[in-house]
Amino acid sequence: MQLNNINYYSDETNKEYLSVSQFKNFYGTLDNNGCEERALAQINGEFLIEPSKSMLQGQYLDACFEGTEDKFKNNNPDLYTLKGELKAEYRQAQSVFERVVQDDLFFKYMDGEKQIIMTANLFGATWKIKMDSYHKDKCIVDLKFIEDIHKKFYSHDLGFVNFIEYWGYDLQLAIYQLVVEKHTGKKLPCYIAVADKKNPPDFEIIQINQYCLDSAIEYYDVENKTKRIIELKKGTIAPSKCGVCEYCREHKVLKNPISSDFLIY
Repeated sequence: MQLNNINYYSDETNKEYLSVSQFKNFYGTLDNNGCEERALAQINGEFLIEPSKSMLQGQYLDACFEGTEDKFKNNNPDLYTLKGELKAEYRQAQSVFERVVQDDLFFKYMDGEKQIIMTANLFGATWKIKMDSYHKDKCIVDLKFIEDIHKKFYSHDLGFVNFIEYWGYDLQLAIYQLVVEKHTGKKLPCYIAVADKKNPPDFEIIQINQYCLDSAIEYYDVENKTKRIIELKKGTIAPSKCGVCEYCREHKVLKNPISSDFLIY
């Protein structure tokens, strides 16, 4: 199947291809647990998650850099007033865009080819990626819009970590790098162009060190988990339940009382 901007997120392509977001749905990141059963239900179109306000803000910022605000408006009419103006809670993203494009370095890194789609076989599965800003033979740039660039997050396994590690953006860029390398034979440096929601916003261009990218592949055990996802999609093995996500709560059936020892996950 030939991927394009129209079918990239379709159920059909999600069944055929593996993506970073799909991998996270199966196995999570430091910020939350994955759930195999929920992930399969999403792939099969049996469970839908409405995009959050933060996701929509990020999508609007993407549209600003792509020059596709009109398309975003047509696809998201509820985010606009009757006068056709962006609602207040999303106007912040517009202000952030107007600020960061004034910065020469930020604009330079975001001035690559937009939303470039590539596919490659990694660990036995065909992965799909969509890059925010691709500078051929030079670098890969991903755009993020977050609450606070310098906020620390606590992980039981790793202690305090930054937003890149907490949200699994190191894994995302590691997969992007591997897919591009399959196409070009070149291991390109990876950057995050990030702006936050403080007033006025803070913003940075952050290079993810290569050892962080390599470590993410190992930490998330991508090779072995990819093999398991392949079997799950084929239906040759049964998915496990996390027991706490939206999907598991929706289909929950009590069988026995639990001990108070199990109240903290």
